[in-house]
Amino acid sequence: MKLTYQPFELQLKHTFTIAKFSRTSTPIMLLKIAHEGFIGYGEASMVPYMGESLQSANEFLSKVDVAQFKYPFDFAEIISYLDSLAPDNPAIKAGIDIALHDLDGKLQQKPCWQILGSDPAKMPLTSFTIGIDTREMMSRKVKEAPACKIIKVKLGRDSDKELIKTIRSVTNLPLFVDANQGWTNLEQSLDMCHWLHERGVLLIEQPMLKTDLDSNAWLTERSPIPIIGDESIQRLPDVEKAKGVYHGINIKLMKSAGMYEAHQMILKARELGLSLMIGCMSETSCATLAGIALAPQCDWADLDGPFLTSNNPYKMPDFKDGKWVLGKENGLGISPL
Repeated sequence: MKLTYQPFELQLKHTFTIAKFSRTSTPIMLLKIAHEGFIGYGEASMVPYMGESLQSANEFLSKVDVAQFKYPFDFAEIISYLDSLAPDNPAIKAGIDIALHDLDGKLQQKPCWQILGSDPAKMPLTSFTIGIDTREMMSRKVKEAPACKIIKVKLGRDSDKELIKTIRSVTNLPLFVDANQGWTNLEQSLDMCHWLHERGVLLIEQPMLKTDLDSNAWLTERSPIPIIGDESIQRLPDVEKAKGVYHGINIKLMKSAGMYEAHQMILKARELGLSLMIGCMSETSCATLAGIALAPQCDWADLDGPFLTSNNPYKMPDFKDGKWVLGKENGLGISPL
């Protein structure tokens, strides 16, 4: 078994701004794991505010001994091994996990979604994200959007109502909103929930600081719209903490250290009665396909990475009627250009 990897700078079509950060590109590590004539493709997307970098990825990968990965893969044992090498670093661990899942599907000669028990008929609509920007640029982004049937709007500033009014001036599509921990006043936040509900917003991601469980729980109890934990929900142990604080959780492979733990989080969330969203960072088709394989097990999807980038090194997955389409290819169905 052989592991190879290379850095890649994923360029965004437009400057992407959320409540507290802004960027024009995202450092990516592209991975390959070769075994018995097959290659598994993986990806680590390291958005700067999550604390990982190409340097940290290189340092971590230098510690990885691929001889540990015996086939058939024991993914629980593999993630335990990766966690033993260093704490945190979930994105680069996800890159390894995704590559191994892709490889596993090819070795089994089955699609990953089938191995994971997903039902193509249950694929949810995916949203298209509009970052914080000028009124003119936000209107332009909506008009440039692909054939998505849900728009996701980044909020978290004093201009939130103006941003929604701008979006509503150019589309009547249902909305997701994401405050990215930008709200601070409880009464104002509750008023905002009711105002957004009247304007067709279906859910709100991470309104208050991820560490402020009491405020998030207070808002969840009173909001007419589902409140979804995002930054506060990273890996499997966090799912238990979400009950009573949020209506649901947003799982991202770059937070969960990959597909195996994301699937375990889905199972745990269902057990606890939590709603589920599967999201993404700025990603190529590689990590997006990994998320797509699990998406039918979730209520909502925000898997728009390839739509927001300009130099995707892989073929775009099939997309129809606002939904990603699960293919019949073995593994994840990744096709390098």
